[in-house]
Amino acid sequence: MKARVHVLVSGLVQGVFYRDFTQRQAEQLGLAGWVRNLRDGRVEAVAEGSREGIERWLDLLRQGPPSSRVRGVEALWDEEQEELTEFEVRF
Repeated sequence: MKARVHVLVSGLVQGVFYRDFTQRQAEQLGLAGWVRNLRDGRVEAVAEGSREGIERWLDLLRQGPPSSRVRGVEALWDEEQEELTEFEVRF
């Protein structure tokens, strides 16, 4: 079953390769979507793919790369919209 999730990540997640980490993990799990920094210091991401793949990706986002300090991951689930074909970093 396909799913979609909208994620907001808080903590020390900007300037620590968090977006690159997010993209690499999503691509390895076969997810499509995007990730970007927000002006308030959080990172926002959207992913579509298998429910299992997204759940694994969320576990990885909670850990983050070694230089990050993740405080929270808020995930809002939705139905897949089939508009995404790859995973990209947005600016």
